[in-house]
Amino acid sequence: MAAPRPDPYPMIRDLFGDATIRFLASHTPAPVATYRLETPVPRVARTPPATVQANGLRIEYDTFGDPAHPPLLLVMGLAGQMVAWDEEFCARLAARGLWVIRFDNRDIGRSTWLDHEPVPSVVALLRAQRRGLPVRVPYRVPDMADDALGLLDALGVQSAHVVGVSMGGMIAQTMAIQAPERVRTLTSIMSHTGEPDLPHPHWRASASLFIPAPRTPQTALRRAVDVWRVLNGPRMPVDLARTRAQAELALSRGRNPAGTARQLAAILATPSRAAGLRALRVPTLVIHGEEDPLVPLEGGLRTAAHVPGAELEVIPRMGHALAPPLWGRIIDRITAHVSSR
Repeated sequence: MAAPRPDPYPMIRDLFGDATIRFLASHTPAPVATYRLETPVPRVARTPPATVQANGLRIEYDTFGDPAHPPLLLVMGLAGQMVAWDEEFCARLAARGLWVIRFDNRDIGRSTWLDHEPVPSVVALLRAQRRGLPVRVPYRVPDMADDALGLLDALGVQSAHVVGVSMGGMIAQTMAIQAPERVRTLTSIMSHTGEPDLPHPHWRASASLFIPAPRTPQTALRRAVDVWRVLNGPRMPVDLARTRAQAELALSRGRNPAGTARQLAAILATPSRAAGLRALRVPTLVIHGEEDPLVPLEGGLRTAAHVPGAELEVIPRMGHALAPPLWGRIIDRITAHVSSR
C-alpha cells in the first residue's frame, strides 16, 4: 500500500483558519486585560493531580477543600480539560464548605485517549441522522457518565453533588437519570436535553468550532482567545490573561483533536434525555446564559421545564463561558442549592 500523500497546503489551511476565527471574533467586545474580583482568593487545601482506574480507563483528577465536607463533582464540557475549571473558581466553591473534585473526561487531558478507536466523520454522522439511519460511534454520553460514577467509586464517594457545564451538563444529567441515588443534587449549566427540535447554535459559534484543528500548539494558542471571544457572546468581554494562561496549561497537558471529534460524535449520537428528565426526582438547578451563542437559552429553559421542581437561573450577558464577573452569582446559586438539601 502506498504511503499517504502529505498535505501540500498546511500553512495555507492554518492561515485560513486564523483569518476565519479573527473575523468571527471581530463581532464581539474587545478583551479586557483581566478581571479584578472584589474578594480575595480564599486559601483552601488541595491535592496534586492523581490518577485512578475508573470504568476501565485511567482518569486524572484533583481536589480542593476538606474531604470531610460534602463532595461536589465538576464535569467539564466538549474539548475542555479539568483545568478549564479555573483554580480560583474551585477554591471559592471549596471555601463554602464543599470538597470540590474536578477531572479530565475520557479522550482529553491526561485521562485515557482512545486512540485505538476511529475518528468519526461528523458530517457523515449528521447525514445518517437526518436519514434515520443507525450511527456507529466509539462511545456515547452514558459511557462518559459511567466514567464519572467510576471516579466516585474509586474515591470512595457514595454520592455527590454534581455540577456540569455544556457537554458536562449532559453527562451530569445522565448520571442523575442512571444512578439517582449517587447524585445528591444536579446543577446543569449552559446545557440541553438532547431533543432534536432545539434551536441550533449561532452560526458564528458553530463556525468557530468547526474550523480545521490547528496543526501546532503555537497556532492553537494563537486562536484560543478568539474562540473564547466568540463563545463568551456579544456582551461579555473575554479575560485575556486568564484565557491565555488556561490555554497554555491545557496545551502543556496534551492536545487531542481526535478525542474532541469522538466526544462530539458521542453528543450527536446520544438520544434525547427528555423522558428521563421528566421522571427525575433529584433536586435540580439549571443555570443558563441569556446570550449563549452555542447552546441557545431554550436548551436551559427546556431542561428546567422537564425536571419536576427544577430551579432556573437565567443570567443576563452570560454567553457560553464561566466569565469571572459572573462567578459570584453562579457560586452563590450553586452553594444555596446544595446547602438546602
